[in-house]
Amino acid sequence: MIRVTVWNEFKHERLHEEVRSVYPDGLHRAIAAGLEQEGDMSVRTATLPEPECGLTREVLDGTDVLIWWGHMAHEEVSDEAVERVYARVLDGMGLVVLHSGHFSKIFKKLMGTTCDLKWREANEKERIWVVDPAHPIAAGLPEYFELKPEEMYGEHFDVPAPDELVLVSWFEGGEVFRSGCTWKRGQGKIFYFRPGHETYPTYYHPLVRRVIANGVRWAAPSGAAKPVRGNRQPLEQLG
Repeated sequence: MIRVTVWNEFKHERLHEEVRSVYPDGLHRAIAAGLEQEGDMSVRTATLPEPECGLTREVLDGTDVLIWWGHMAHEEVSDEAVERVYARVLDGMGLVVLHSGHFSKIFKKLMGTTCDLKWREANEKERIWVVDPAHPIAAGLPEYFELKPEEMYGEHFDVPAPDELVLVSWFEGGEVFRSGCTWKRGQGKIFYFRPGHETYPTYYHPLVRRVIANGVRWAAPSGAAKPVRGNRQPLEQLG
């Protein structure tokens, strides 16, 4: 079983009725519900109001893949919690960053850039194209699928060139966006997936749930031995 923790700042749902009406139990519970149907994942949730931002050492040590959703409270996540997540990613924990999590402290730290982009809320159609159909994250997807309504994210997305580009979005207003990107950091794998504005029912969509589940499986630890660094005695006799 892949041990998944779905983290959410859990603020919009408590403060805004418009969001609560779509996700009455929180975005984290909607995301978790999709993963719980997969059969090969053990899913828990964690939220910002919990002790240590819900990201205790115990929680992270028991997590193979962490899913991250944040928007209005990025700065409320403690630097100590971010450092714990960062260390776990380098040590092999997978990280799936959703939607506005592009501005989270942890994503910006792992990318080393501003992670800024264009955006617009206009109830637009988003057409998501699979540009790497052989990639495991694309398993079970059609050539493209559409979401409406969605928030627009547009290029330029200020991130390092992805190791792999799996999905690209087009929006009614004309913009395009690299909406499914992967990177490796240390032993950890990172997947960024764009859709998921808090006032839209995106996380109930079966193909969005399929992408997230595929992303979890792809990002799960490989099980490879941890590299040993520093001064080292030779394996073979020298001289």
